[in-house]
Amino acid sequence: MNKSSVKEFVLMGLTNESELKIPLFVIFLLVYITTVIGNLGIVTLTIVDRHLHKPMYLFLSNLSFADFTYSSSVTPKMLRDFLSETRTISFIGCAFQMYFFVSFATIECLLLGVMAYDRYVAICRPLLYGMIMSYILCLRMVVLAYFGGLLYALVQTTPVFHINFCRSNIINHFFCDIPPIYKLSCSDVSANLGILVTLGGLVAMSCLLVILISYANIIQAILKIQSTWSRYKTFNTCASHLTAVSIFYGTLFFMYFRPSTSYAPQQERVASVSYSILIPMLNPLIYSLRNTEVRDALKILSKLF
Repeated sequence: MNKSSVKEFVLMGLTNESELKIPLFVIFLLVYITTVIGNLGIVTLTIVDRHLHKPMYLFLSNLSFADFTYSSSVTPKMLRDFLSETRTISFIGCAFQMYFFVSFATIECLLLGVMAYDRYVAICRPLLYGMIMSYILCLRMVVLAYFGGLLYALVQTTPVFHINFCRSNIINHFFCDIPPIYKLSCSDVSANLGILVTLGGLVAMSCLLVILISYANIIQAILKIQSTWSRYKTFNTCASHLTAVSIFYGTLFFMYFRPSTSYAPQQERVASVSYSILIPMLNPLIYSLRNTEVRDALKILSKLF
């Protein structure tokens, strides 16, 4: 078959074991509900609570929106497939799912870099924080993160749907991700894979470099603080972000930056569950449980209802 004859793809899903489908449906439904409530809750809090009208929470609310969006591009379809005998997705539907997933995962990556810079300025340049992190600059950084994510996804996903599919239309995955679809091609996709790894590595490593440089300066500044309690309190303002970065990049590098010889579909699916479903649920929990201002805003909001 060639690309013009492919009208739909068949997703293998997470499991073919019928006895596992209902338990997995219930588990992932609860995870998705937590993801939606947690992320949209943070977005709502940052809008309605004037105490959270700060650069840090502007970035956090957009990070939460990115988490919600790229999880929503994958999870509802996966939940439906647990209850369906036919796990098909249209050619166009597959393209859109891939585009939105890659877009908002990239936006999250860029926002994590921006948030690291924000923490650097707050800790290392506290007297100039208000001047450096102006509303206009923060807004520009958020817009650039969205623009970069949408453009990157366009560059990465467009070639995927212009290759020849002749082996099968069965995707050995639970959503339309780039590597499993390239496995279906009978064309030479080495150039496409080169672009995937090169551009993906460039974006990921650029953000990681900003994060590492920011935290190198932050740690240096913290070590100069005399009081142990003050050092702990200062570092605690970065702990949530550092935890989110560690989980995000750990999963990212496992999924996309390992030798092709180590590719195992089952491992890929397990890693993808963490990346696309669990991380979007964990991020709002990490930030809300460790952040005093978010917890206080939640208490105030709960009293209103």
